[in-house]
Parts: sequence; C-alpha cells; structure tokens
Amino acid sequence: MDINAAYREVGSYRAAATLCGTTPKTVRRAVAAAEAEATGPAPAVAHNYDTVADIVAERVAKTNGLISAKRLLPSARAAGYGGSARNFRRLVAKVKRAWRADHHRGRRPGVWAPGDMLVIDWGQIGSLSAFCAVLAWSRVRFVCFADNQRAETTLAALAACFEALGGVPRTVLSDRMGCLKGGTVAGVVVPTSDYVRFANHYSFRPDFCQGADPESKGLVENLVGYVKSDLMVPEELTVADLAAANAAGMTWATEVNGQLHSEIFAVPAERLLVEAPLLGALPSLRARTGKLVIRKVDRLSCVRFGSARYSVPTRHIGRQVEVRVADGTVDVIVLGAVVASHRLVAPGEASVDDDHYGGPRPAPQRPVRPKTPAEKAFCALGPVAESFIKAAAASGITSLAGDLDELAGMEAAHGRAALLAALERAVAFGRFRAHDVRSIMTAGAGVARPTAPGEALILALPSVPTRPLSDYAIGDEQP
Repeated sequence: MDINAAYREVGSYRAAATLCGTTPKTVRRAVAAAEAEATGPAPAVAHNYDTVADIVAERVAKTNGLISAKRLLPSARAAGYGGSARNFRRLVAKVKRAWRADHHRGRRPGVWAPGDMLVIDWGQIGSLSAFCAVLAWSRVRFVCFADNQRAETTLAALAACFEALGGVPRTVLSDRMGCLKGGTVAGVVVPTSDYVRFANHYSFRPDFCQGADPESKGLVENLVGYVKSDLMVPEELTVADLAAANAAGMTWATEVNGQLHSEIFAVPAERLLVEAPLLGALPSLRARTGKLVIRKVDRLSCVRFGSARYSVPTRHIGRQVEVRVADGTVDVIVLGAVVASHRLVAPGEASVDDDHYGGPRPAPQRPVRPKTPAEKAFCALGPVAESFIKAAAASGITSLAGDLDELAGMEAAHGRAALLAALERAVAFGRFRAHDVRSIMTAGAGVARPTAPGEALILALPSVPTRPLSDYAIGDEQP
C-alpha cells in the first residue's frame, strides 16, 4: 500500500506504518517530501557572501580555476564582505566546482591503428640519458642510453629503434624537444632540416605535442618513469660504461615486452607479430646523422680525432675516410663499410689495433754496421763478435774502437774457435778490454764455466713413524 495513501486514510504516522509494514519515521519523511513537492521548491537562503559572488566568479574564470581563497579574500573584504574566512572558502570552492564542471578537458581513451604511431621521449638521471620509445598499438617498448641528448644522438637512437622493431611506423610523435625543433610559428612546430631529411629517408611523418599538454604522450611518459624506477636505479647504471648500460637496456626491454600488459591485456611481443607486417619497410642503409666528419689517413695509418690517434688498416693510407662517434665508440667508415672501430680515448693518446699492421709490433732491430777496416775484420768473426760489440757499448767501453785490431789479431795466434769462446766468456763476465780477452785465452779451456741457477728442487720426503719423548727417557726419569 502507498505510504501517502495510507496516511491520508488513517491520519496517523503509527497506523500508516503498521499498514505499510514500516516505521513511523519513514512515514513522516515520505509525507513531508510529498508536501514539499506540492508547495514547490524552497526559497533560496541568503548568504553573507552573495554581494561578492560575482567578483569571485569573475576572478576564478580569469585564472582558469587556479586562484586560491586566501588570495581572493582581501579583494572581497574591500568589496564589502564581512563574513568569516571559512565561509568565504566555501564560496570559492563552490564557484570552482561550477567552473570546472563547464570547463573540463573531456579527454577520451587513445585508440591507435596498427603501424600508426611511435611515441618517443628522453629521460635523465644524473649525466646518463635514456631514450624511450613506445609503439602505440602493440605497446612494445624500446630503450637505449647515451651521454647527451643532441640531435645526432636522438636520430641515431630513433634509427636503432626502427631496426629493433623491424619496420617504420607512419607517424613519430615527440614533445617539443629542442634538438628536433627548428622553430614555432603560430603554435605550429617547425622541425629542423636534419629531422626532415631523416623522416624522408625512413618515410614517416614527424609530429609534435601541443605545448603544456603532457597527456598527449602519456604512453612514453609512463615508460620514462618505469625505466628510471625499474632499471636505472636498481641496476645502478652510469654513463661511465654505456655499452653495459645498453646491454642491460636490451635485456630489460626483452623481459618487459614478454610480459602481460595491464592496459591492453596482451603480451606486447606477441602483438608486434601482428603489427610488424603493417610497418613501413626499412631502407637499405641507415641515414647519416650529425655533422659529416672527414679525415685523411696519415703515413702512420692513423686518423686524428679529438686530438687522439686511431689506427686504420694500412691499405687505406692516404685515403679520405669518414669518422663517426656514438656511445663512446669511434668508427672509421670507407664507402659505407666500417673498417676500424675503437673505444674513445683521451686527447693525446693513441688507440692501435695490431691487426691493422699485420701483427704485434716487432722489437726494434739495431744491427751492427761495420765501416772501418778494423770493424769489418772483427765483425767477420760472426754473431759472437757483434754481441761483444753491443754488450761493450751498453757497458760504456769508449776505448773499444782501439782494441778491435788487437782482438781480431788474436785469431792468428790462438785460432778462431778459441777466440770465439773467449769472447763469449768475456760477454758473460762483462770483461771487454783486449787484455781481458787475452787473459781468458791464456787461462785456457780448463776454467770453470758457471751456469745460471735453475728452478728450486722440490722433493716429497717420505713420512716416518714418530714416538713420544717419553720413549727417550733414561731410566725412570721423565722428560
């Protein structure tokens, strides 16, 4: 039975509640609501801030709902408001709610077609920068690290991203990063000429976000924070070893791309298999990025870059070569092929690859070249005589030139074999005068010939049984 009809029938809250199976309070509320509808809406209640409500609404609209009640209160006091600050804050909150209801951003979920959009951005912790990219439809993530955010570094990272994805999307969206922005005209971003050439090479359309609109690239903003919190900080990556950082980035990207994505409820790596055929084809050669650096290979088969030397195979001596630097590596390129690759070294140093010169550097050879008749006669004795001259010169024997005639003449008196043996013994004992060699020959072959000490002799001694000291006691004495 209807509550209002029961009340009109019996005229009592309690009796109507009994008939309807409810409580008297419920009957009273229902009757009061029906009477209120019959009499019309209640008249508006006057407030002490009504005189300044228009001023507050104007200032809130002018500041896009950002002005605070504390800042508005002095103006309201000057306009005649005499109420409390707390009541005035209620007015400002009410006006802000009304303004925001009419001026909400009204965004909608992003929906992308396969192969349509790639979103890129840079993140940084200390001096280590992270290039992050997300393929919008499949949500495949890519990350690489660098020590700067220059245009050539950004374009090289973008080219590496295309190669990792296996194709080129139709549009690349970025924020208004200065390395890719040539200027702004009427709010429209003009890309740099290098970026336009790069986009034409890979056949994609460069696009930029609106100013102060981070929501338009929330995909990659989330990735930047994810890379910082889940990779850069836990792994303690530093700019000192970019190769290790990039290796860790590749491993991390493979791991996260193989996990279920909470937004699309699918595995990005599996969705990439569907999206990859819809990506644009990669060009046969990677686009050139940055300033073209040309060097000439000098006679040392090296190129100079950054006040340092880097070796090149000797067949390229005299040729003009291209030098590229990326991720701490210097690549020397000839006709599009890398012929030498070195780690970047400090100014004044040299990075030399032995394979470029046919093997390790040989020890310097300084042969003995006799010129005078005495020198020629002595050197005719063979290698032993040359060794004698080198050893005597190293010992600082300045009178050696005058002794060569006498040394060569000893062959006639004692024979070549005895003279050569005496010269060998003289070199071994450091005796380089002519009379020293004569004394050695006079001593003859019976003298001892010392030899260099050999290795230590290590013998395994047999183990023997042992007895206590008490067994050696005399009589009843104890040790």
